[in-house]
Amino acid sequence: SEAYDPACTRCPRLAEFLAEVHARYPDYWARPVPSFGAADPRIVLIGLAPGLHGANRTGRPFTGDYAGELLYRTLYEAGLATRPESVSADDGLELEHARIINAVKCVPPGNKPLPDEIRCCNAYLKAELAGLKRVRVFLALGRVGHDAFLLASGRKRSQFPFAHGREHRLDETRHLIDSYHCSRYNTSTGVLTAPMFKAVVRRARELARLPDGRD
Repeated sequence: SEAYDPACTRCPRLAEFLAEVHARYPDYWARPVPSFGAADPRIVLIGLAPGLHGANRTGRPFTGDYAGELLYRTLYEAGLATRPESVSADDGLELEHARIINAVKCVPPGNKPLPDEIRCCNAYLKAELAGLKRVRVFLALGRVGHDAFLLASGRKRSQFPFAHGREHRLDETRHLIDSYHCSRYNTSTGVLTAPMFKAVVRRARELARLPDGRD
């Protein structure tokens, strides 16, 4: 589909890196990582890109590395995931009312996609968002996710400045909420704490008008 191509090689640097990774780790997924979660979500989380030994290994966003630990535990506590821990793509974990879409679908060297790679992959994000009709809240995990959402939805960055916990009203029913990314760096340095992240996810749930906590 327009929203996902498992054989995409549009970004030469990323395609080359993926080929190297695949040669080094033959049992890794090492392809563009598809989105994950409810087919018709009320909340869409927009991440950065697959982690080398996380989603790039397992084939599911935020699965099998440190960044996913806080994310899935928090989603579980908010009643948005069926399990608190995500270890592999076939562990049975499902998202309820929520979907995770990465701004960039291929693992970038050093976890840093280039601006033109973010722009190139944005076509997939745009196509996927266009098909999701019941979303009430877009939760940006970090500035890259925030900017990628604005680009995909044709909005100006200057009108929607990024800040942790900031809420942007998009129209009558939809909101964009910003969070610092739940990366190992941000959590180990205290830039993002578990209570800070829980508060943002709880607020996303409120704005999405979903019933409280674990049903």
